Amino acid sequence: MNDQLKSMTADVAKGLMTRREFVGRAAALGVTAAVANTMLATQARAEGPVKGGTLKMGIQGGESTNTLDPALAASSVPTVNLRNAFDTLVNVAPDGSIENRLAESVEATSDAKTWNFKIRKGVEFHDGKPLTPEDVLRTMERHSNEDATSGALGIMQGIESMKVDGDNFSVTLSTPNADLPYLMADYHLQIQPDGGFENPTAGIGTGAYMVEVDEPGIRHLFKKNPNYWDDSIGHADEIEVLVLNDATARTAALQSGQVHIIDRVDPKIAQLLGRAPNVEVKSVSGPGHYVFIMHCDTAPTDNNDLRLALKYAINREELVDKILRGYGTVGNDFPINKAYPLFDETIVQREHSIEKAKEHYAASGHDGSPIILRVADGAFPGAVDAAALFQESAKAAGIPLEIKREPNDGYWTEVWNAQPFCASYWSGRPVQDQMYTTAYLSTADWNDTRFKNAEFDALLNGAKAELDTEKRKAAYSKMAMLVRDEGGTICPMFNDSVEGVSTSVGGWISDPNLTVMNCMAGIKCWLNA
Repeated sequence: MNDQLKSMTADVAKGLMTRREFVGRAAALGVTAAVANTMLATQARAEGPVKGGTLKMGIQGGESTNTLDPALAASSVPTVNLRNAFDTLVNVAPDGSIENRLAESVEATSDAKTWNFKIRKGVEFHDGKPLTPEDVLRTMERHSNEDATSGALGIMQGIESMKVDGDNFSVTLSTPNADLPYLMADYHLQIQPDGGFENPTAGIGTGAYMVEVDEPGIRHLFKKNPNYWDDSIGHADEIEVLVLNDATARTAALQSGQVHIIDRVDPKIAQLLGRAPNVEVKSVSGPGHYVFIMHCDTAPTDNNDLRLALKYAINREELVDKILRGYGTVGNDFPINKAYPLFDETIVQREHSIEKAKEHYAASGHDGSPIILRVADGAFPGAVDAAALFQESAKAAGIPLEIKREPNDGYWTEVWNAQPFCASYWSGRPVQDQMYTTAYLSTADWNDTRFKNAEFDALLNGAKAELDTEKRKAAYSKMAMLVRDEGGTICPMFNDSVEGVSTSVGGWISDPNLTVMNCMAGIKCWLNA
C-alpha cells in the first residue's frame, strides 16, 4: 500500500472520508473496488473494534413458534438470539479449545469424575440481580428435567449429582468424562435466574445484549447491556436479527445494505455473490452435515433392509456436486467426519449402488406404497433439489419415494423430530461424545431417528470413562458402524458453513463450530463505518 492510500484509509478511519469517496479515489489510482474494500477491512481489523451502530443480521431458521427458552432452541435464529442475550459457563473457541465465560476456572479430579466450576463474581442479570452459583445449579437442574424437553437432556443424563460449594458449582459424574467442559458449552445451557423455572421465556440473561423486541418469525432487536462484565465483546449499540428464511431475500438484503451479515449462502450463487461490491463470502469446513432422517421405530422405516435400500439408493457424489458446488464433502451415514480428532478414516465409504438398493428393497418386503419424505426450503440450502435428486435415484432402484413439501414456518416443531422421514441438518458438535449423546443415545430427547441400540449405548457410556485415546477411538469406530449400518440417518454430505458479510463488518473470524462464528458474530463483530 503506497503512502497516499495509507493516508486515505486513515482518513476513513477518522471519519474524514466516506468509504464511497475512498473507493472512488482509489479507482483513480488504478485500484479496483474489490481491492479498495479489502484495504479498508484490513485497516479496520488492525485498528481494533469500533464501537456503536446497529449491526444487522439476516438469518434463516426463524419461526413464529420460536421462544426465548434456551431449552427449546432448535435452529439458527433462536441460537443467535441466545448468544446475544445469555452466557454459558464455557465456550468452545474456534481452535477447539475451551474458554472460560461465567466459569472463571474449571478444575477436575484426576479421574475426571468430579468437576468444579468457579463462578465469576460481579456478574449481573439484565434485571439487576447478581449471578450466583445457585442460579447455575438451578439451570442445570432444569435441563436435566424431562419436562423441560431440553435439547441438552441427553448430555445431562451422565451426571450423578450436582451441588453448590461456596463459589463453585460442582458436578459428579456416574462415569468419568474428560470431555465434560465441552458438554457444558452446549448452546442450550444458557444460565438463567433461578434456572428459568419461573419464566423460561423471559429472555433475562447475563449476556452482552438485552432483549428489546421479540417478534418470533419476523424480527428481534437487542440493546447493549451497559453493565456487561466483558468489555472485549459487544461492540455495537444494537443488534437486529431479521428472520429471512428465503435464500433470495437474504442475498438481496445483503447486497442492498439492509443487513450486514447473512447465513446459509446458497452454494449455487456463492461465487457470484463474492464478486458483488462491498460483499465478501466466508466459508469454513467443520462438523456440519445435511441429512435425511428415518424413524427406526415407525413403519415403513422400522425395517432395516428398507433403510439400507434408501442409503444405497442415494447418490452422494451427485448431491455434493450439484447441491454443495464444492462447499463440502461426501458423508457416510454417520455424523462424524475428519473435523473430529478421533475420527476413524479406515471406515469404508458407502457407495451409490442401484443393485444393492434393489436387493435390500426386495428383502424388506415393502408393499410398494409411497414412502413419504417431507422437506422444506429451510431444512438446508438446496434441500428441495436434493430431495428431487434422491427421488430420481431411488426410482432407478424401484423404490417409490414421494416428496411432500412442507412450509418453512413450523418445520422445526411440526416436522423435524415428529414426522418419520424428513430432511434436516446438524451443525455438529465439538467432540464425538456430545454429538452421539445429543442425537443417538436411546434416551436423548433429540434422538431424531429413534435409534435405540443397547450395544451403542454401552459403547458410548464406556467411551466417556475411557481415558486411553486409542481405546476410545476404537469404541467410537464401533459406534459409527452401528449407526451407519443399523441407524436411521442418511448422511450424504458434510457442508461447509457459507456466509455473506459486508465489507463494513470488522472482527470476522472463521469458526467451524456453528454458523456465523458459532452464532456469536453479533456480539464479536463491529461496524467499521
